[in-house]
Amino acid sequence: MANLVVISTTAVPDHVRGALTRWMIEPTPGFYVGTLSARVRDELWQAVSASVADGAATCVYPHADHEQRFVIRTAGRRRRTVIDLDGLQLIQFHAENEQQPE
Repeated sequence: MANLVVISTTAVPDHVRGALTRWMIEPTPGFYVGTLSARVRDELWQAVSASVADGAATCVYPHADHEQRFVIRTAGRRRRTVIDLDGLQLIQFHAENEQQPE
């Protein structure tokens, strides 16, 4: 079954943006929305996360097996990282000079 998927990107290569716009719409630069099957979502995310280089990307999609009913995936280095706290995905904010995990 297809579900709403949101992907946000920052400074990714043009070929990644092209791949995303084949399956999703881009209402604002770097923000993609679409109704995708799990297979298409996972393959797109694999392409995005493998090509992110110095940029960053975030993917949010529904998932019934989680308490929050959604999953957050991230790729690239950023000040905000997703941490799992007893099954809840929370955002951890790092200081600007603090080294972030990859």
